[in-house]
Amino acid sequence: MPLNPDFSDKKTLEKYSSAFSLSDMEIFVFPDLLYPLVIANIMSPVIWKWRDDPWFKDILKKTANYKVNRIKQYIMDHYVFNLDLETWGLTQKETEINRFKDFIDISVLEKSNALFGYEGDKYYYDIDIRRHFGLDKYTTDIIPYWKTETVEAMTAFSFKENFGTGAGECVSLSALYAAALFIVGRIPLEDIFLIGTPLHSQNFINIKEGVLTNNRRIVTKNMWFNGTAMSAKARRALENEKVTIVAHLSGHIHYVYPTATINRDAFLKFSDKLKDFLKIDISAVNFINFLRYHMTFKKCFQYLHCINNHNYYIGLETIFEYEHHSKYNFAEGSREALIQEIEDEEFSLTPLDNRIIIQDVETYLENSGERDLDKIQEHFLNHAKSNNCNNEDNIRLLFQELKKFLVTDPQLPDRDKNFEPAESLEISVGQSREEILDYVKSKANTSETALLSLYAFRQMDEISWEPFIKAAMERNPVAIEGLKGKSKDEAFELISTMPSVSVYDGKRLAQPDEVWNFSRGDGLEKAFLLADYYRNSLHVQNLKLITDGEQVILFADDSEYKFTTSKGLKKEILF
Repeated sequence: MPLNPDFSDKKTLEKYSSAFSLSDMEIFVFPDLLYPLVIANIMSPVIWKWRDDPWFKDILKKTANYKVNRIKQYIMDHYVFNLDLETWGLTQKETEINRFKDFIDISVLEKSNALFGYEGDKYYYDIDIRRHFGLDKYTTDIIPYWKTETVEAMTAFSFKENFGTGAGECVSLSALYAAALFIVGRIPLEDIFLIGTPLHSQNFINIKEGVLTNNRRIVTKNMWFNGTAMSAKARRALENEKVTIVAHLSGHIHYVYPTATINRDAFLKFSDKLKDFLKIDISAVNFINFLRYHMTFKKCFQYLHCINNHNYYIGLETIFEYEHHSKYNFAEGSREALIQEIEDEEFSLTPLDNRIIIQDVETYLENSGERDLDKIQEHFLNHAKSNNCNNEDNIRLLFQELKKFLVTDPQLPDRDKNFEPAESLEISVGQSREEILDYVKSKANTSETALLSLYAFRQMDEISWEPFIKAAMERNPVAIEGLKGKSKDEAFELISTMPSVSVYDGKRLAQPDEVWNFSRGDGLEKAFLLADYYRNSLHVQNLKLITDGEQVILFADDSEYKFTTSKGLKKEILF
């Protein structure tokens, strides 16, 4: 059945207008918006240009891990993580609740979304999430928009003061990663899953043991269990939060909604593969990694160092302090080199009280073949007693935490959802950008994912303008604040001095805050910015905008404000 969105329906209009602002809360309420952003990035010319960068020379001859690491480094070099409050401005809880209250249980929203009171991750709860994000200077009714940027907007941060490179928040980076892995790495979209939690967004790439993208970085299985500060940060979301959304080329699944559009087999395969990625057997190396990860238990152990037939002892916490500033690693083959860097006065000639010698642990784990943690715990309880070590309570607590370290059980959406697969798009790594763009346009009559992709892509000659106008007039507070106090003519003069260059190619349009943030825009985009200010700050009534493809005129009261445009779009709009 051909799709024909009914914009007289409030939910439909809110969803399609949200394809232009793509805030975190909008994606939570409308999870079918997440993957269209990936497809919009794939249709964009920006990432396709990366293929010609010398950085990616001969990448097709390389292994999958090499491809992922190469793309990771490129993203780290060209895009920073940005989550400030100034970029996309603020809104009010009441405003957003009124937008969504007819579509979702608000009590569920408050328990699941960081902006509405979610406290699922103890780390953020302990540091006060509002203070962490800089919201403590506002009343609790004020929340940020945190809009997810397209690749164009991410790249355009280089024009913004104090940046110099591209930037984006975590959902933007996950969508960028997915598109880049497909375009540059030629990794099929079927193997890329976007994972959203209330406070974070990352991807799981189904290659070999699996790879997680985490903001700008990547995490392999070995990295997940290496106990470093970076892996501790990477682990936090999946260890502490529900997975609210899993998005895939075939559809999505949301832990709140009873119906899932993702292919059931694809979701089950993803679930099993992710769970395998998040668990590992006990070994001597993994035990050391655990002690590096968990600060509490280092003082239960000491290292025996023998020099010229003399025994010396040192606390494990001291060794890890040195490791932190060394290129050598205590758990790897460079242990001896690390020990040589430690000052002589750090060693004791007598054993430290109430500590187990770490080599005894390693020898047992390497030679016993035992993998049952309860039996291993019992062995070390007996070993501690026989060595006059009174750490029984600490040993029991250690093994409780060790079990959590070795196995993370992700809180995924229920497998018993009502799976109603949507029409799946067939996009392959062998297609060109133009072929993909034409294909998505051809499927927009039957696939809502394809249609929403055109909205997220801003393909204005292929879509209705009503959702774009709604987003432009209601959800662009930064420009309004920036122009505050300006008269009609002053605002026009200021906007007119901006470079007349759009960050979007072809017949695609930036929203007003994008024009303001990046200080540039096509004449048609400038006219929307001016209209937004006139309507919301100066309360000008009966605004009219006319564009004939080359010129734009904004009529405001008895005045006319003219711009030139190269977008080639023809429209007459009454605000």
